[in-house]
Amino acid sequence: MKVEDLNKAKIPVVKINKKLEEFKGKILFPEKLELANKLLEKAKLPVETSK
Repeated sequence: MKVEDLNKAKIPVVKINKKLEEFKGKILFPEKLELANKLLEKAKLPVETSK
């Protein structure tokens, strides 16, 4: 099937498994989330200077 045919098709190219709904709202990797939050606290974003 060509890209043009996929663009015209009414069926989705990706099918999402309904079993994944059980993970909705759950934190799967709490260690990584904690590390990401710590890194965001320490991150220094560039300050916008007015001209």
